Amino acid sequence: MASWISFWDAANAVYVNGHHKAVHYLRIAADLARFVPAPDARILDFGCGEALSAPCLAEQCGQLVLCDAAPTVRAALKARHAGNPKIAVLSPEEVAALPDGSFRLIIVNSVLQYIPKADLPDLLAGWRRLLVKGGSLLLADVIPPSVGMAKDAAALLTFASKEGFLLAALVGLARNAVSPYRKLRSELGLTVYEEEEMLRLLEAARLPASRVKPNVGHNQNRMAFQAFRLR
Repeated sequence: MASWISFWDAANAVYVNGHHKAVHYLRIAADLARFVPAPDARILDFGCGEALSAPCLAEQCGQLVLCDAAPTVRAALKARHAGNPKIAVLSPEEVAALPDGSFRLIIVNSVLQYIPKADLPDLLAGWRRLLVKGGSLLLADVIPPSVGMAKDAAALLTFASKEGFLLAALVGLARNAVSPYRKLRSELGLTVYEEEEMLRLLEAARLPASRVKPNVGHNQNRMAFQAFRLR
């Protein structure tokens, strides 16, 4: 996990160009908006990354708390959203110190692949504690074992074709073949889950869940789950 945090804390070329990054975050914000339970809801985006479209999501809720483990990412988030009273930026440690029932929705999008399976039960327990009764946890962009680099690349090219950056995506994929991300992914691997496995883990954490479709973001080979704290 520390190696992945270090990777995201430094400059990288995961996005093929600025247009790719912009439309990626716009798509994420639009997809997440459908899960906002009420206009006054307080929401946590755990592992939010650069969150370029956070203002779009913040318009849909009462307060949006952005949380990322990478210090450089947090510093950039604080600078970018300093003028928005509906957006706060916290570290994972600061989030863990919040009182019970702090949120009506917790979003964990495209994060679980970087977290060892052994760490997930404790995280689920912490997220459950932070939810109000009736609140929900969204785990999105979860990777099943059958989805590897080839399917991810195909999904990116389809997205790029629709959004007008196909040539840049082809160049970017060639570049990423020898990139630090590819090297780290090969060395550490990504954590993957079968659908039934994830549902069992959520049930064991007292967060009954179901798979929801479509997945958040452009890659529909990956999965999303919505779980609820019922009591």
